[in-house]
Amino acid sequence: MASLLGSPLTATGWEGSTIVPEPIAIVTGGTSGIGLATARKLTADGFRSVIFGRSSEEHARPQLDELALMGLQPLFVHGDVTNKTDREQLVRTVRDTFGRIDVLVNNAGVAPPKRLDILDTTEESFDFVMDVNLRGLFFLTQLTAKAMIQGVGEAKEGDHYRPSIVNISSLSAYTSSTNRAEYCISKAGVSMVTKLFADRLAQYGIGVYEVRPGIIATDMTKPVKEMYDSRIREGLAPIARWGQPEDVAAAVSVLCSGKLSFSTGEVINVDGGFHLRRM
Repeated sequence: MASLLGSPLTATGWEGSTIVPEPIAIVTGGTSGIGLATARKLTADGFRSVIFGRSSEEHARPQLDELALMGLQPLFVHGDVTNKTDREQLVRTVRDTFGRIDVLVNNAGVAPPKRLDILDTTEESFDFVMDVNLRGLFFLTQLTAKAMIQGVGEAKEGDHYRPSIVNISSLSAYTSSTNRAEYCISKAGVSMVTKLFADRLAQYGIGVYEVRPGIIATDMTKPVKEMYDSRIREGLAPIARWGQPEDVAAAVSVLCSGKLSFSTGEVINVDGGFHLRRM
């Protein structure tokens, strides 16, 4: 189900047109944490945000109303990134409503239901994490990429249509955490997905990028807040503070700005310098 709050948009587009003047950004998992901060930032940058997530519209309404107050009404599409029909409905709805997709931010992600030693990791937990963090991301990217390629082919001279895809990964893509192996493996997979699509889509002028957040203050990290408070004080990273969702959103904003037209496959670390090797 899709809902565009308080806007004159209909299924055929803005006042009957199939093309709208502002660029369109899909943000998965966009009702909280990094996703919501990213939707806020992209809205401030002039994008119309399409929020895709499993929350009900009623649950998401406060966040949607907040984005609407910024001047561009968001489109909310209820769905699950792991569901093929929902992914297809998302892309079809956005194309039918706006006529274009400028940005896909693959932010939706989950942690293991329970942190278990790698020797005790269950198949159920492995499948759950991989289904959301990697499989769903891969196939939504594939589907959106095809729509973007079509959009490139339809673009007229002077349209300046250069779509981009940003995958939210993690420092866990290269950092061993043996009590959440399935999460690390899924994020390492996202890194390779980024490389593969960056290579394949470069010929169409579609940039594909990866953002690797570090220790970010979100609902996902609340259960381990005390542990990370201690490790940050002990010097876990050169910048000795928690990262905020807005820090990640700022990096996404740069990657979606069109200013990196001669770059693709780039990785932006938003981790307080954690990735630096120090002696």
